[in-house]
Amino acid sequence: MSILPLVVIAMFLSLAMAGAWAIQRVSRKSGWIDTVWSVGVGIGGILAVAYTDGDINRRAILLIVVCAWSLRLASHIGWRTKGSGEDPRYAKFIDDWGDGAAWRLFLFLQIQALAAFVLVVAVYLAAANDRPFPQAIDGLAMLLAIVALGGEALSDAQLGRFRKTPEAKTEVCEVGLWRYSRHPNYFFEWLFWCCWPLFASTGSIWNWLSLLAPLMMYWLLVHVSGVPPLEEHMLRSRGDKFRALQRRVNGFFPGPRKSTVPGDQQ
Repeated sequence: MSILPLVVIAMFLSLAMAGAWAIQRVSRKSGWIDTVWSVGVGIGGILAVAYTDGDINRRAILLIVVCAWSLRLASHIGWRTKGSGEDPRYAKFIDDWGDGAAWRLFLFLQIQALAAFVLVVAVYLAAANDRPFPQAIDGLAMLLAIVALGGEALSDAQLGRFRKTPEAKTEVCEVGLWRYSRHPNYFFEWLFWCCWPLFASTGSIWNWLSLLAPLMMYWLLVHVSGVPPLEEHMLRSRGDKFRALQRRVNGFFPGPRKSTVPGDQQ
């Protein structure tokens, strides 16, 4: 495994997030940060595939998979940002940072570049796998990727339709997949990155480093920059209605709705 391509990709991601910082400072819309991040990971994934010499059929499939993820997520976030105001998660960070918000945001985005690098390394390791494609485990990886991409797109679409209804001003979303998870889009985003260790698993022992991608994504989404700030915002804006949702709907992993009958909940 050559180190030079990874150094080039790391430098690209750092510059991309520096550009995202500049865009946010000019536009005052933090949603563009996540748009740039999604595009950056996609381009980093393309570079990762191009720099490897794994099985050609595997590399072609992985190129399609990472591009599909990047284009869908970037277009969704970009379209949402264009028609809305500041992202409440970033707005809260910036308010808390006070006078030092500009440079603390820059540092925060460089940490995001590091997170993007971990994801791209997983793509690189999968693409470097020289076992002929497909192996049996590749079929499972493809199924996981398709379910994740489809599930995230569906949950985003369901939330988008809900936001256009009058109820969205005062209620919380419980339509479709949102009846079974408070954050189905985050769940499917994490699930997508679970496919890369499977794509990489039949190659070198180093390829198991690709497990860092889903592990890191779970930690970020559930404990750092995903669920916690968003739920804090929902508690401020919806109060007891969101607290009631927290009691009866799973936080991350989809599952059966919890009973609302007194005494039935454990």
